[in-house]
Amino acid sequence: MFNSYNRRKKHDTVFLNVKPTFNSQGNGLRKYSTGLLDKEDNPFYDVNSSSGSRASVGTITTLNENFRANIFYNNIAPIQWFLHMLGVLPITRREPGKAKFRINSIAFGYSFAFFILLSVFVTYVAKNRISIVTSLSGPFEEAVIAYLFLVNILPLILIPILWWEARKIAKLWNDWDDFEILYYQISGHSMPLNLRRKTTMIAVILPILSIVSVVITHITMADFQIIQVIPYCILDNLSAMLGAWWFIICESLSTTANILGERFQRALRHIGPAAMVADYRALWLRLSKLTRDTGNATCYTFTFINLYLFFIITLSVYGLMSQLSEGFGIKDIGLAITAIWNVFLLFYICDKAHYASFNVRTNFQKKLLMVELNWMNSDAQTEINMFIRATEMNPSNINCGGFFDVNRNLFKGVSGNVSLEWCNKNYCNLSCSCLPPWSLI
Repeated sequence: MFNSYNRRKKHDTVFLNVKPTFNSQGNGLRKYSTGLLDKEDNPFYDVNSSSGSRASVGTITTLNENFRANIFYNNIAPIQWFLHMLGVLPITRREPGKAKFRINSIAFGYSFAFFILLSVFVTYVAKNRISIVTSLSGPFEEAVIAYLFLVNILPLILIPILWWEARKIAKLWNDWDDFEILYYQISGHSMPLNLRRKTTMIAVILPILSIVSVVITHITMADFQIIQVIPYCILDNLSAMLGAWWFIICESLSTTANILGERFQRALRHIGPAAMVADYRALWLRLSKLTRDTGNATCYTFTFINLYLFFIITLSVYGLMSQLSEGFGIKDIGLAITAIWNVFLLFYICDKAHYASFNVRTNFQKKLLMVELNWMNSDAQTEINMFIRATEMNPSNINCGGFFDVNRNLFKGVSGNVSLEWCNKNYCNLSCSCLPPWSLI
């Protein structure tokens, strides 16, 4: 009896599983999209009309701005191009929504050749460093410095890791293209994401700072050879620019969430159909999925980066504190620069992910809870309640494939462990005053 029972499958939500497409009439715009804008900045408002009425929905195609594609990709493009130069993310993208990772592509061929050449160079440097480590007979500080130089070649592993995750990252880019289309169809405007200047500044300034820090660190060390600085500059730029890439993606999520929240609040000023609220709920669900997919698409990459940064910070701070009682020497400058550089890199990775999750979910929930429902009809009230329920049931945290959440708690844990190392080295107990307040929480 039970075997003959076939459970009816529920219909999937249209906006989550079906790509938005343009149709021949109005480019897929919703009829109420013109009602989302106020009179002052409404491009469809006819200023010459004596009645002061809005333009008709039938003329929306000719009056509305043209759809601008590649908004997200253009915002991250400067950092993306720099990473391509380093042989990272060999993804081909000839048009919006068509990003692919192919082994037989020119991009992958360049990435593979770059990886082989860099591996040969790093192997030569590593052999030299291993010989230095095995012949050490000086103070503990020199041993820490020698081990740091060996650990600093580990970012080479990131290139093949990103080959493994390139397909997921390509899908993430395509999902952003779909989100831009859906945003345009619902709001009547292309997504106003303007981070290109910030991205360009990061892509110019950060590599310079990275090279300067590596050169200063090597100059203050013994057995300095200029030829050995080159691979360290490349690898340090690789980890730094991946952190910047993460930074700008999280910044895009935060900015988009704020834009969507403001647009939704303005939309509620007009008594629109309940379908309008349902569309914004579907749009938010897509944004929430983009937030989760950001962590899932790069889970192994940023799990490795976070572990690498944790190890570098612990080792450099431990070596720095071990010699603090004897005075601050010239070799300590390199350790201090290494510690500060990696602490800031880890901080921005954690802080921006935390901020993105907060804006996508918590901040958006606050705006929903402040909505006045008295003047709405029953259908619109039901949609608002369903919207609030959707934000509760759909997590928007950035999680590295289930290993850990990337947020401020991660940075707090690292700083707490470093503080414990500091205290243990100086024979302090756990309640000593050198521990920062957040490490005791």
